[in-house]
Amino acid sequence: MKSNIIKYIFIIFAIFIIGFAIYKIGFSQGEGIIDETNAIQTAQDKESILNIGISDFDNINPLITKNKDIISLSTLLYEPLLTLSDNYEIELALASEWSKSNSKTYLVKLKDNLKWEDGTSVTGTDVKFTIETLQEGESVYSDNVQNIKSVEIIDENTVRINLKEEEPFFEYNLIFPIVSSTQFRNEDFYKSRIAPYATGMYKVTLATTEQMELEQNENWYGNGTTERKIDKIVINFYDTMGDAYNSLKIGNIDLICTSITNVEDYIGTIGFVTKEYKGRELDFISFNCEDNILENVEVRQAINYAINKNKINSEVFDNNYYISSFPIDYGSYLYDKESTSSYNKEKATEVLEDAGWEYSYGYWRKTENYTTQYLNLNLVVDNSDETRVKVAELIEEQLEDIGINVYLYRVSNSAYKNYLENKNYDMIITGVNNGYGPDLSYFLGEDNISNYQNEEITSILEEVKNISDPELLKEKYNRIIEIYEQEVPSICLYRNKNKLVYGIRLTGEVNPNNYTVYNNFENWYRQ
Repeated sequence: MKSNIIKYIFIIFAIFIIGFAIYKIGFSQGEGIIDETNAIQTAQDKESILNIGISDFDNINPLITKNKDIISLSTLLYEPLLTLSDNYEIELALASEWSKSNSKTYLVKLKDNLKWEDGTSVTGTDVKFTIETLQEGESVYSDNVQNIKSVEIIDENTVRINLKEEEPFFEYNLIFPIVSSTQFRNEDFYKSRIAPYATGMYKVTLATTEQMELEQNENWYGNGTTERKIDKIVINFYDTMGDAYNSLKIGNIDLICTSITNVEDYIGTIGFVTKEYKGRELDFISFNCEDNILENVEVRQAINYAINKNKINSEVFDNNYYISSFPIDYGSYLYDKESTSSYNKEKATEVLEDAGWEYSYGYWRKTENYTTQYLNLNLVVDNSDETRVKVAELIEEQLEDIGINVYLYRVSNSAYKNYLENKNYDMIITGVNNGYGPDLSYFLGEDNISNYQNEEITSILEEVKNISDPELLKEKYNRIIEIYEQEVPSICLYRNKNKLVYGIRLTGEVNPNNYTVYNNFENWYRQ
């Protein structure tokens, strides 16, 4: 009897142990299911978040910041009256239409029902306030408005912009972000640290000393008609770009923008995509076309054929610049050709000989009307710019290789500026930071840098001031390009290269340009 009791107790105990084990297993499995669901949800959330890295953050206000990355990023937050396409064609943004009433007057009408992120209306008063604020302070956009004489509010959605003097393609200046006049009514604008109200796709929702968060702006005029695949953007601040490179390398951020030529040395190449795009920093040789030698088009043509731009790019820049052929070949829709080097030593000699030049005893010479000319030219370069000095030395070598004698003037910076201002040179290596617009006045207009004159080009430049139709503009610019290539008033050499580097999980229509790397951002997504 006693043994039976012990046996029953043992069986009950065993059943309890088995039941407890089954319960624990079931609970554990249940926990696994919950964790897996959370993991899926977390992964989905992560896919809709874009992490960006920048260094030297100063201010999110697009009119105050001098940080190039913030200026580019601000196109997602703050919208201008007019914006630029990926090939630098003018497009409407806050404006529904614009027109040029006369050479110094522009009318701009805002879209209906535009809202700031707080729900208040965007009006012509905000446009006037923004322009006057830019004129009063120091901003990267200050030059855009310096030629504006006054802004008149015609009605709530329409403004008239009066210029001090005519400015070709002034509409390209209207790409600065508009800010709210009411938000800054009681603020010292240029000392303020608050984030301006957004009109764009995203708005600032959180800001700390280490990062900033942006989320979709429900009051954006495209809300409901344009799907944004990225829900949140996290901007991570770094002390140096080196820190940002390291963060990208280990996967903490998705993208960085850089102009450094050897970024692969910092992050490697596996798991990353690099999109390169042309910068607007152009170096070129300017001729003095009033010089008694360089007024001869065949001499300018021969020099162009004699210069090996590919060799310059290889030996001086390790192939990290773009060869340039025309002043607006930075990606403008008005120049759709491929920029290449015209290097051809035989052709250089041929054009000189065809024009009556003879090479003997180490000199090119030409006799006309009992007067003999020799191909001896000076080339001026700023001695403080070591890179340009190297370029000048290569050009000297290449020209002398076909018999053109070059005297290289390595001058001080102050002397260089004097040569440039007074145009008292035969040839000079110089550079510009192209504007976004296609204005060619500096290169080909009245009192241009090359002292170049061509009646047809003068006439075309006058015509295009009043043409807004893209196809007609293309036709006119094609003719300008033809004349430029034939007459060679200057020789474009190379322009800088910028890079957007991002992880392979980011995809979509990633097509950066110099105006904004976030071009077509609504078509970006993470996977």
